[in-house]
Amino acid sequence: MTQDQRDSLIATCIRALPNEGCGLLLGTPDGVVREVVASPNVADSARVYEIDSKVLLRAYRRADDEGIEVIGVFHSHTHSPAYPSPTDIAQAPDPSWHYVLTTFLPVEPEVRSYRIVEGEISEEPVLVDGVTEEPAPR
Repeated sequence: MTQDQRDSLIATCIRALPNEGCGLLLGTPDGVVREVVASPNVADSARVYEIDSKVLLRAYRRADDEGIEVIGVFHSHTHSPAYPSPTDIAQAPDPSWHYVLTTFLPVEPEVRSYRIVEGEISEEPVLVDGVTEEPAPR
């Protein structure tokens, strides 16, 4: 992702406070983010998120029109580290997606990405303008 995309993701989550912020990632199958799409958190919660179904439908239609894909989802954790919660794991709809999390627990926002396949979590690097963003130690 680009620095602007990272900033957009974080801004979406800041605007949602005190609730979790969320949205979708559009891009290529190899994980290159083309666009960050903000969504209201229809769960209206600081502990869980739900993408607005209208945003999801528009994102899929737009991706089809532009020859790209919905490649993942992002959301913030307001009370815990940027690591998939049991709820995140249970609700992970697509093993090919990237599950990008941000938290506001450290002084600086932190962005991390994971793959969740059959309940197994594996972290993957986040590239911002081609540079790997180093996560803070847990």
